[in-house]
Amino acid sequence: MNMHAKAQIAAFPKGFIDLLSNGAMSLFDWIEMAGTLEADGLEMYPRFLPGLTEPFLLEVKAAAERQGLQIPMMCSSPDFTHPDPEFRSNEIEHMKRMIWAMSVLGPESFRSCRVLSGQRRPEVSREEGICWTVDAIRNLLLFAEEHRVHLVMENHYKDGFWTLPEFAQQSDVFLEIIDQIDSPWFGVNYDPSNAIVAGEDPLILLERVKHRIVTMHASDRYVKPEYTLEQLKHHDSVGYSSALLHGVIGEGLNDYDAIFAGLRSVNFRGWISIEDGVNGLDEMQRSVSFIRRKISEHLVKE
Repeated sequence: MNMHAKAQIAAFPKGFIDLLSNGAMSLFDWIEMAGTLEADGLEMYPRFLPGLTEPFLLEVKAAAERQGLQIPMMCSSPDFTHPDPEFRSNEIEHMKRMIWAMSVLGPESFRSCRVLSGQRRPEVSREEGICWTVDAIRNLLLFAEEHRVHLVMENHYKDGFWTLPEFAQQSDVFLEIIDQIDSPWFGVNYDPSNAIVAGEDPLILLERVKHRIVTMHASDRYVKPEYTLEQLKHHDSVGYSSALLHGVIGEGLNDYDAIFAGLRSVNFRGWISIEDGVNGLDEMQRSVSFIRRKISEHLVKE
Protein backbone atom coordinates (compact mmCIF):
# COMPACT_ATOMS: atom_id res chain seq x y z
CA MET A 1 0.00 0.00 0.00
CA ASN A 2 1.39 3.39 -0.97
CA MET A 3 1.53 5.72 2.00
CA HIS A 4 1.47 9.49 1.82
CA ALA A 5 3.72 11.88 3.72
CA LYS A 6 0.76 12.44 6.00
CA ALA A 7 -2.78 11.21 6.46
CA GLN A 8 -5.34 12.64 4.07
CA ILE A 9 -8.96 13.63 4.57
CA ALA A 10 -11.97 12.43 2.59
CA ALA A 11 -15.51 13.73 3.02
CA PHE A 12 -18.63 11.59 3.28
CA PRO A 13 -21.97 13.51 3.14
CA LYS A 14 -23.85 11.93 6.04
CA GLY A 15 -26.39 14.72 5.96
CA PHE A 16 -27.16 14.24 2.27
CA ILE A 17 -27.15 10.46 2.04
CA ASP A 18 -30.92 10.15 1.46
CA LEU A 19 -31.03 12.98 -1.08
CA LEU A 20 -28.10 11.57 -3.04
CA SER A 21 -29.44 8.02 -2.84
CA ASN A 22 -32.91 8.86 -4.17
CA GLY A 23 -31.66 11.26 -6.83
CA ALA A 24 -33.10 14.41 -5.24
CA MET A 25 -29.55 15.78 -5.13
CA SER A 26 -27.14 15.36 -8.02
CA LEU A 27 -23.83 13.66 -7.28
CA PHE A 28 -22.16 16.40 -9.29
CA ASP A 29 -23.76 19.08 -7.10
CA TRP A 30 -22.35 17.34 -4.01
CA ILE A 31 -18.90 17.14 -5.60
CA GLU A 32 -19.00 20.89 -6.29
CA MET A 33 -20.09 21.57 -2.70
CA ALA A 34 -17.33 19.31 -1.38
CA GLY A 35 -14.79 21.40 -3.22
CA THR A 36 -15.35 24.15 -0.63
CA LEU A 37 -14.45 21.92 2.34
CA GLU A 38 -10.68 21.91 1.96
CA ALA A 39 -10.64 18.12 2.04
CA ASP A 40 -8.34 15.97 -0.10
CA GLY A 41 -10.92 13.55 -1.41
CA LEU A 42 -14.36 11.99 -1.28
CA GLU A 43 -15.72 8.73 0.02
CA MET A 44 -18.29 7.31 -2.38
CA TYR A 45 -21.39 5.25 -1.55
CA PRO A 46 -22.91 2.76 -4.03
CA ARG A 47 -26.35 4.39 -3.95
CA PHE A 48 -24.82 7.71 -5.03
CA LEU A 49 -23.98 6.22 -8.43
CA PRO A 50 -26.97 6.02 -10.80
CA GLY A 51 -24.85 4.07 -13.27
CA LEU A 52 -21.72 1.93 -13.30
CA THR A 53 -20.56 2.37 -16.87
CA GLU A 54 -16.94 3.32 -17.33
CA PRO A 55 -17.76 6.60 -19.15
CA PHE A 56 -20.01 7.72 -16.28
CA LEU A 57 -17.47 6.77 -13.62
CA LEU A 58 -14.76 8.66 -15.50
CA GLU A 59 -17.08 11.68 -15.66
CA VAL A 60 -17.49 11.50 -11.87
CA LYS A 61 -13.74 11.18 -11.40
CA ALA A 62 -13.09 14.17 -13.67
CA ALA A 63 -15.65 16.28 -11.78
CA ALA A 64 -13.86 15.47 -8.52
CA GLU A 65 -10.47 16.26 -10.00
CA ARG A 66 -11.74 19.67 -11.13
CA GLN A 67 -12.38 20.38 -7.44
CA GLY A 68 -8.92 19.12 -6.49
CA LEU A 69 -10.39 15.94 -5.00
CA GLN A 70 -9.56 12.25 -5.29
CA ILE A 71 -11.99 9.37 -4.71
CA PRO A 72 -10.00 6.82 -2.68
CA MET A 73 -12.79 5.10 -0.71
CA MET A 74 -16.07 3.28 -1.39
CA CYS A 75 -18.45 2.89 1.57
CA SER A 76 -19.99 -0.34 0.31
CA SER A 77 -22.25 -2.40 2.60
CA PRO A 78 -22.33 -6.07 1.60
CA ASP A 79 -24.70 -8.30 3.57
CA PHE A 80 -23.06 -11.72 3.86
CA THR A 81 -25.14 -13.10 6.74
CA HIS A 82 -28.31 -13.96 4.86
CA PRO A 83 -29.26 -17.64 5.23
CA ASP A 84 -29.94 -17.98 1.47
CA PRO A 85 -26.73 -19.00 -0.39
CA GLU A 86 -28.00 -17.37 -3.59
CA PHE A 87 -28.48 -14.06 -1.76
CA ARG A 88 -24.91 -14.25 -0.43
CA SER A 89 -23.59 -15.10 -3.89
CA ASN A 90 -25.37 -12.05 -5.34
CA GLU A 91 -23.78 -9.88 -2.63
CA ILE A 92 -20.34 -11.15 -3.64
CA GLU A 93 -21.04 -10.31 -7.27
CA HIS A 94 -22.26 -6.84 -6.29
CA MET A 95 -19.06 -6.30 -4.31
CA LYS A 96 -17.04 -7.24 -7.37
CA ARG A 97 -18.85 -4.50 -9.29
CA MET A 98 -17.98 -2.05 -6.52
CA ILE A 99 -14.34 -3.13 -6.57
CA TRP A 100 -14.24 -2.68 -10.33
CA ALA A 101 -15.91 0.74 -10.01
CA MET A 102 -13.25 1.81 -7.51
CA SER A 103 -10.53 0.67 -9.91
CA VAL A 104 -11.93 3.29 -12.30
CA LEU A 105 -12.79 6.02 -9.78
CA GLY A 106 -9.82 5.78 -7.45
CA PRO A 107 -6.30 7.14 -7.71
CA GLU A 108 -3.41 4.82 -8.54
CA SER A 109 -1.84 5.53 -5.15
CA PHE A 110 -4.65 3.98 -3.09
CA ARG A 111 -8.25 2.82 -3.32
CA SER A 112 -10.45 0.82 -0.97
CA CYS A 113 -13.86 -0.79 -0.65
CA ARG A 114 -15.49 -1.34 2.71
CA VAL A 115 -16.68 -4.83 3.57
CA LEU A 116 -19.01 -5.76 6.40
CA SER A 117 -20.43 -8.94 7.86
CA GLY A 118 -24.13 -8.28 7.34
CA GLN A 119 -27.30 -7.85 9.33
CA ARG A 120 -27.70 -9.55 12.72
CA ARG A 121 -30.55 -11.90 11.85
CA PRO A 122 -31.87 -13.79 14.89
CA GLU A 123 -32.10 -17.08 12.98
CA VAL A 124 -28.39 -17.00 12.04
CA SER A 125 -25.97 -18.41 14.60
CA ARG A 126 -22.67 -16.79 15.52
CA GLU A 127 -20.78 -19.66 13.91
CA GLU A 128 -22.77 -19.45 10.66
CA GLY A 129 -22.45 -15.67 10.34
CA ILE A 130 -18.71 -15.71 10.95
CA CYS A 131 -18.17 -18.59 8.52
CA TRP A 132 -20.22 -16.98 5.74
CA THR A 133 -18.51 -13.60 6.19
CA VAL A 134 -14.98 -15.04 6.16
CA ASP A 135 -15.77 -17.17 3.11
CA ALA A 136 -17.23 -14.20 1.22
CA ILE A 137 -14.28 -11.91 1.92
CA ARG A 138 -11.77 -14.61 1.00
CA ASN A 139 -13.73 -15.14 -2.20
CA LEU A 140 -13.21 -11.45 -3.08
CA LEU A 141 -9.51 -11.11 -2.28
CA LEU A 142 -8.07 -12.28 -5.60
CA PHE A 143 -10.45 -10.01 -7.53
CA ALA A 144 -9.51 -7.10 -5.25
CA GLU A 145 -5.80 -7.74 -5.73
CA GLU A 146 -6.18 -7.92 -9.51
CA HIS A 147 -7.85 -4.50 -9.44
CA ARG A 148 -5.47 -3.03 -6.84
CA VAL A 149 -8.28 -2.26 -4.39
CA HIS A 150 -7.97 -2.84 -0.65
CA LEU A 151 -10.85 -4.45 1.22
CA VAL A 152 -11.34 -2.82 4.62
CA MET A 153 -13.67 -4.27 7.23
CA GLU A 154 -15.31 -1.72 9.51
CA ASN A 155 -16.32 -2.20 13.12
CA HIS A 156 -19.80 -1.22 12.09
CA TYR A 157 -23.09 -0.18 13.67
CA LYS A 158 -25.72 -0.26 10.95
CA ASP A 159 -26.04 0.73 7.32
CA GLY A 160 -28.57 3.52 6.94
CA PHE A 161 -30.78 1.34 4.72
CA TRP A 162 -30.62 -1.84 6.82
CA THR A 163 -33.35 -3.01 9.17
CA LEU A 164 -31.10 -4.86 11.62
CA PRO A 165 -27.79 -3.86 13.23
CA GLU A 166 -24.43 -5.24 12.15
CA PHE A 167 -23.83 -8.93 12.87
CA ALA A 168 -20.25 -8.14 13.93
CA GLN A 169 -21.13 -5.02 15.93
CA GLN A 170 -19.54 -6.44 19.08
CA SER A 171 -15.76 -6.51 18.94
CA ASP A 172 -15.37 -10.18 19.87
CA VAL A 173 -17.25 -11.19 16.71
CA PHE A 174 -15.48 -8.55 14.59
CA LEU A 175 -12.06 -9.69 15.81
CA GLU A 176 -12.86 -13.35 15.25
CA ILE A 177 -13.62 -12.53 11.60
CA ILE A 178 -10.61 -10.35 10.82
CA ASP A 179 -8.22 -12.70 12.62
CA GLN A 180 -9.10 -15.38 10.06
CA ILE A 181 -8.19 -13.25 7.04
CA ASP A 182 -4.51 -12.72 6.25
CA SER A 183 -3.82 -10.75 3.09
CA PRO A 184 -1.98 -7.53 2.18
CA TRP A 185 -5.21 -6.54 0.41
CA PHE A 186 -7.32 -6.77 3.55
CA GLY A 187 -7.34 -4.55 6.62
CA VAL A 188 -9.50 -2.54 8.99
CA ASN A 189 -11.54 0.61 8.57
CA TYR A 190 -11.54 1.82 12.18
CA ASP A 191 -14.56 3.79 13.42
CA PRO A 192 -14.28 4.95 17.05
CA SER A 193 -17.88 6.18 17.19
CA ASN A 194 -19.21 2.74 16.28
CA ALA A 195 -17.31 1.22 19.19
CA ILE A 196 -19.09 3.66 21.52
CA VAL A 197 -22.45 2.75 20.00
CA ALA A 198 -21.60 -0.92 20.64
CA GLY A 199 -21.15 -0.04 24.32
CA GLU A 200 -17.39 -0.57 24.10
CA ASP A 201 -14.24 1.50 24.58
CA PRO A 202 -12.91 2.67 21.19
CA LEU A 203 -9.38 2.96 22.60
CA ILE A 204 -9.34 -0.71 23.64
CA LEU A 205 -10.45 -1.72 20.15
CA LEU A 206 -7.88 0.64 18.63
CA GLU A 207 -5.08 -1.03 20.56
CA ARG A 208 -6.26 -4.42 19.34
CA VAL A 209 -6.50 -3.51 15.62
CA LYS A 210 -4.10 -0.59 15.16
CA HIS A 211 -1.51 -2.59 13.23
CA ARG A 212 -4.19 -3.54 10.69
CA ILE A 213 -5.85 -0.13 10.20
CA VAL A 214 -5.82 0.92 6.56
CA THR A 215 -8.48 3.65 6.65
CA MET A 216 -10.58 5.38 9.29
CA HIS A 217 -14.02 6.92 9.68
CA ALA A 218 -14.14 10.03 11.84
CA SER A 219 -17.34 11.35 13.36
CA ASP A 220 -18.63 12.26 16.78
CA ARG A 221 -21.75 10.92 18.40
CA TYR A 222 -24.06 12.06 21.11
CA VAL A 223 -26.80 9.97 22.71
CA LYS A 224 -30.05 11.73 23.58
CA PRO A 225 -30.48 11.97 27.37
CA GLU A 226 -33.61 9.82 27.38
CA TYR A 227 -31.76 6.88 25.76
CA THR A 228 -28.94 4.55 26.77
CA LEU A 229 -26.21 2.94 24.69
CA GLU A 230 -27.70 -0.43 25.61
CA GLN A 231 -30.90 0.50 23.78
CA LEU A 232 -28.94 1.14 20.58
CA LYS A 233 -27.79 -2.49 20.50
CA HIS A 234 -31.41 -3.54 19.95
CA HIS A 235 -32.40 -0.96 17.33
CA ASP A 236 -34.39 -2.88 14.72
CA SER A 237 -36.04 -0.35 12.43
CA VAL A 238 -34.79 0.86 9.07
CA GLY A 239 -32.03 3.43 9.34
CA TYR A 240 -30.11 4.87 12.25
CA SER A 241 -31.62 5.03 15.70
CA SER A 242 -33.34 8.28 16.62
CA ALA A 243 -31.39 8.09 19.89
CA LEU A 244 -28.20 9.00 18.03
CA LEU A 245 -27.13 12.54 17.29
CA HIS A 246 -24.23 13.58 15.08
CA GLY A 247 -22.22 16.70 15.65
CA VAL A 248 -18.94 18.47 15.04
CA ILE A 249 -15.98 16.13 15.42
CA GLY A 250 -14.07 16.83 18.59
CA GLU A 251 -17.13 17.97 20.54
CA GLY A 252 -18.73 14.58 21.27
CA LEU A 253 -17.89 11.36 23.07
CA ASN A 254 -14.59 10.50 21.36
CA ASP A 255 -11.14 11.36 22.75
CA TYR A 256 -9.43 12.23 19.49
CA ASP A 257 -6.08 13.10 21.04
CA ALA A 258 -5.90 9.57 22.46
CA ILE A 259 -7.10 8.12 19.16
CA PHE A 260 -4.47 9.98 17.16
CA ALA A 261 -1.79 8.99 19.67
CA GLY A 262 -2.70 5.37 18.88
CA LEU A 263 -2.53 6.04 15.16
CA ARG A 264 0.84 7.72 15.59
CA SER A 265 2.20 4.62 17.33
CA VAL A 266 1.77 2.65 14.09
CA ASN A 267 2.85 5.51 11.79
CA PHE A 268 -0.61 5.79 10.22
CA ARG A 269 -0.56 7.66 6.89
CA GLY A 270 -3.85 6.55 5.38
CA TRP A 271 -7.16 8.20 4.53
CA ILE A 272 -9.54 9.48 7.21
CA SER A 273 -13.11 9.95 6.04
CA ILE A 274 -15.18 12.65 7.73
CA GLU A 275 -18.73 11.37 8.27
CA ASP A 276 -20.55 14.59 9.00
CA GLY A 277 -22.83 17.28 7.63
CA VAL A 278 -26.04 16.08 9.29
CA ASN A 279 -26.56 19.55 10.73
CA GLY A 280 -25.22 21.46 7.75
CA LEU A 281 -22.12 21.90 5.62
CA ASP A 282 -20.67 24.41 8.07
CA GLU A 283 -20.33 21.68 10.70
CA MET A 284 -18.60 19.42 8.18
CA GLN A 285 -16.15 22.24 7.43
CA ARG A 286 -15.41 22.59 11.15
CA SER A 287 -14.92 18.83 11.40
CA VAL A 288 -12.47 18.85 8.48
CA SER A 289 -10.54 21.66 10.15
CA PHE A 290 -10.47 19.74 13.44
CA ILE A 291 -9.14 16.54 11.88
CA ARG A 292 -6.61 18.54 9.83
CA ARG A 293 -5.35 20.05 13.08
CA LYS A 294 -5.09 16.62 14.76
CA ILE A 295 -3.15 15.27 11.78
CA SER A 296 -0.75 18.19 12.07
CA GLU A 297 -0.36 17.73 15.83
CA HIS A 298 0.06 13.96 15.86
CA LEU A 299 0.84 12.46 12.46
CA VAL A 300 3.12 14.84 10.58
CA LYS A 301 6.80 13.95 10.77
CA GLU A 302 9.14 16.60 12.08
